[in-house]
Amino acid sequence: VQLQASGGGVVQPGGSLRLSCITSGFDFDYYAIGWFRQAPGKEREGVSCISSRMDNNSYTADSVKGRFTISRDYAKRTVYLQMNNLKTEDTAVYYCNAQQLWRNYWGQGTQVTVSS
Repeated sequence: VQLQASGGGVVQPGGSLRLSCITSGFDFDYYAIGWFRQAPGKEREGVSCISSRMDNNSYTADSVKGRFTISRDYAKRTVYLQMNNLKTEDTAVYYCNAQQLWRNYWGQGTQVTVSS
């Protein structure tokens, strides 16, 4: 099982980034995929998640609602997080996660730094 997050970087406030989570080794269509983040000295928190092909629902945390959009490409086994109007408080390491019942897989993180 692999989840490879990429797309992080340094951006000024108000800028945009698109994170990608490329997956392999599990039945992608039937897993919920989520993005989490962890800022220095803080606990990991959920940012956004998208359900499996069975439901096709999504959830976004209030702190990023209206600015972040999650989507998934079943053919590419990839989940994206489009992040617009970034704020300094969005600075964190972003992780993707795949979950189905008791199965829970994490990828490595990608650093997002929002700074002027």
